[in-house]
Amino acid sequence: MSTARSTGTQAPEPHAADSHDLIRVHGARENNLKDVSIEIPKRRLTVFTGVSGSGKSSLVFDTVAAESQRLINETYSAFVQGFMPSVARPDVDVLDGLTTAIIVDQQRMGADPRSTVGTATDTNAMLRILFSRLGQPHIGSAKAFSFNVASISGAGAVTVERAGKTVKEKRSFSITGGMCPRCEGRGSVSDIDLTQLYDDSKSLSEGAITVPGFTGDGWMTRIYAGSGFLDPDKPIRDYSEQELRDFLHREPTKVKVNGINLTYEGLIPKVQKSMLAKDREAMQPHIRAFVDRAVTFTACPDCGGTRLTEAARSSKIGGISIADACAMQISDLAEWVRGLDEPSVAPLLAALRQTLDSFVEIGLGYLSLERPAGTLSGGEAQRVKMIRHLGSSLTDVTYVFDEPSTGLHPHDIQRMNGLLLQLRDKGNTVLVVEHKPEVIAIADHVVDLGPGAGSAGGTVCYEGPLAGLRAAGTVTGRHLDDRAAVKKTVRTSTGKLPIRGATAHNLRDVDVDIPLGVLVVVTGVAGSGKSSLVHGSVPPGEDVVSVDQSPIRGSRRSNPATYTGLLEPIRKAFAKANGVKPALFSPNSEGACPTCNGAGVVYTDLAMMAGVATTCEDCEGRRFDASVLEYHFGGKDISEVLAMPVTEAEAFFAAGEARTPAAHRILTRLADVGLGYVSLGQPLTTLSGGERQRLKLATHMGDKGGIYVLDEPTTGLHLADVEQLLGLLDRLVDSGKSVIVVEHHQAVMAHADWIIDLGPGAGHDGGRIVFEGTPAELVAARSTLTAEHLAAYVGA
Repeated sequence: MSTARSTGTQAPEPHAADSHDLIRVHGARENNLKDVSIEIPKRRLTVFTGVSGSGKSSLVFDTVAAESQRLINETYSAFVQGFMPSVARPDVDVLDGLTTAIIVDQQRMGADPRSTVGTATDTNAMLRILFSRLGQPHIGSAKAFSFNVASISGAGAVTVERAGKTVKEKRSFSITGGMCPRCEGRGSVSDIDLTQLYDDSKSLSEGAITVPGFTGDGWMTRIYAGSGFLDPDKPIRDYSEQELRDFLHREPTKVKVNGINLTYEGLIPKVQKSMLAKDREAMQPHIRAFVDRAVTFTACPDCGGTRLTEAARSSKIGGISIADACAMQISDLAEWVRGLDEPSVAPLLAALRQTLDSFVEIGLGYLSLERPAGTLSGGEAQRVKMIRHLGSSLTDVTYVFDEPSTGLHPHDIQRMNGLLLQLRDKGNTVLVVEHKPEVIAIADHVVDLGPGAGSAGGTVCYEGPLAGLRAAGTVTGRHLDDRAAVKKTVRTSTGKLPIRGATAHNLRDVDVDIPLGVLVVVTGVAGSGKSSLVHGSVPPGEDVVSVDQSPIRGSRRSNPATYTGLLEPIRKAFAKANGVKPALFSPNSEGACPTCNGAGVVYTDLAMMAGVATTCEDCEGRRFDASVLEYHFGGKDISEVLAMPVTEAEAFFAAGEARTPAAHRILTRLADVGLGYVSLGQPLTTLSGGERQRLKLATHMGDKGGIYVLDEPTTGLHLADVEQLLGLLDRLVDSGKSVIVVEHHQAVMAHADWIIDLGPGAGHDGGRIVFEGTPAELVAARSTLTAEHLAAYVGA
């Protein structure tokens, strides 16, 4: 082996492969980006910041990450690409130096009732194999421990061609699954209150059925009355046993009503299929109210909510069944697995230990594997997705994070920072979209977008090290060192909301009086029981308006005008002024352009290649038929009104011939939550997470309730926007409302009139009230983790 010697004092020429240490973006125009050109250093941690709606996600997710994923998809065969989602090339001139992108976003995990933390992370799969190998008594393969596999068996004759002869052979098969047959692996059974379905003192012709949609003269009621199975004039309480069975439980049967062939089905299966099979959040409000009133979900009596058959629960390792293991807090389960020593399954135990330790390391040790995935918050879902990447041996990968500090207490943010740095130090490029100063502080490189939001944003205001950001004079730079002061004087409560013996999830028989008429902040480390206390114990009623973190559902046809109900008064005003039908002024109804059906663009599907969207030539993207645009109101047509930003529309509908009080009220609320720059017709799919949260808040501000419950309203908000939110909360309280906020942001804590701190830890280490009082008293006491971080924040 020869060794190369340096012949001179000059450094050797760098290898050509080492020159690709930058991701170059030139001329990015996705969404509101204005020809953005930047260079992102590889193998470093880069934080992208800027006010909500400034273009951070458009640059990071819709440009860099989207192109990386598109290029990887193109390496597969055309056959495989046909089964994959097609992604269009981002609107950018040059993208150079990309590496494989792994996106860890805040999309909620699937709300399928059979999806749990264990199934979503493959931890359940490893546990099932473990119990199938070591469990006593032995009951079968790993399928026997899965609540997604039903037990089935069958037998019969099969015909086989063999040596020119047709031979019949008897075959049988059986699969032993772990699914509880009663609840079908859901863990709960629904019980329908029949008194909410019908009034038994009335007959069908008198309108006995009280289910929404079953009106007295509607088709549904006509089918029941004309089916021939029931007497339409007999009160339901007088039905015979057979009639009642036909009315409530009959299987689908073809019947002829008034000469029309229809399908008759019992009322209970009809309600289950049409209402209970849908996601509760996607229901219309009156349907949701009916379901909440008529249906109660209780733990399955056969499996006790474990979802598993008796056989699966009977097989144990050291006295612990798989149901017991899934019910344990993950930090306890990790200890139990560490105590198992069985050489025959050593690789499996090592992988299981690593996954469970990752849960604890990332701050999710308080969860259990049986926790339904749909109940995780956005921040928890994001950290669950991180788990599979923590132990990965891959390097030179680009990890893209969307506000990883969401839902984290300041104490937990330090731990999250350590994980981000750990990924970077393995030789990866880490791109983080973030607002919190604690996360911006660990960046090697900062990109600040702005200066404003929407059309006022989309440019790079600063690019470089953190030290230069403070001196750059951008909105972020000016607010980076903002520290809200603790309130000197607090409001006096006008009453109290007593909670007694709260035991939801990990709460330990909590008794607390929540003061009313003031701004109350409920805080504590992630998993301490804040949401359980507020959402599980504050009685939902007409007086309580709850704004949670469930995502806004909407297609590209939905926009702020349709979501908030603003389009309704606008359409009526246009119709009244022009003497025509309101339906003409909706792009989703009669007024739609016939060429693009009101979408504004024409989509061409190109199979495995990315589909192409071209602006409709007939309406030029305005979405309306040309005849509709001839009608004016206040000097503008409907497409011009939908193109207005909220602030302009607010002034337009406030006075003059366009004065419309109903529309003006909704627009004022949108401006109050800081969405003045968003245009009325902007598709919901293009709004950022923070913008959607505030749109939801604006919608609920019109509700009549006296108590507002807000779940982390600072999610996705820039430091400058938090000030505006605090002003909004003050206005709500000053108008006589009671505001209860579940929040981690120190500025909101400092601004509160009363703080309730839960802890001291997470999971079974939490669930207790560790402090009640004013922010000043909390800072003075320094008795909890929250107190330490709040004191450091306000400089006490």
